[in-house]
Amino acid sequence: MDNKKLSFVLAAAMGLLVVALFGSVFYANQILTEKSRELSKLKAQSQVTDELQTSLKKNKADIIKYAELNRIAKAVVPQDKNQAQTVGEIVKIANDSTIPTLSSITFPASTLGGKRSAKSSRGLTQVTPVKGISGVYILPITITQSSKDSVSYPQFITFLKKLENNQRTAQVSSVNISPNPKNPNNISFTLTVNEYIKP
Repeated sequence: MDNKKLSFVLAAAMGLLVVALFGSVFYANQILTEKSRELSKLKAQSQVTDELQTSLKKNKADIIKYAELNRIAKAVVPQDKNQAQTVGEIVKIANDSTIPTLSSITFPASTLGGKRSAKSSRGLTQVTPVKGISGVYILPITITQSSKDSVSYPQFITFLKKLENNQRTAQVSSVNISPNPKNPNNISFTLTVNEYIKP
């Protein structure tokens, strides 16, 4: 082989080596770019997972922290209109106020068993929604003490204070007091109390 042919073969081999080198560099760059994207994606997922874990730990701590507040809220704003329990609490408050018996404790008429209206679409009767507070309802309760069972004014005031300071959320919306004609020191009364519930 003469020098010219050898030179040509060496130049061709060198060209092929350069092309192979550039091809290898390009291929390696493509692989590295793809792996870099995968790594960035995994880092982002890891960061999101870490943030979720941190948020979950904080939420668990908040649940523990506010468990007592939730228990109090359920006691203050009951989740159902348990009339027997409500009557029992009112009777206890009356007894604590030295009122031995109340003439009556009444609730609005129930529409259970009748045609349901739009208001009672969730099966709620006897209650009206509170404007501006979603999911909270008012259950009006009428407490009556007749003139036959009249009580002293201080007994009434004590009963009223204890009723308003009861653990349940209740608001006295109307008071009607009448003196006993036979004993002017005693009174009969009719109270309307709004009990708030959140079913």
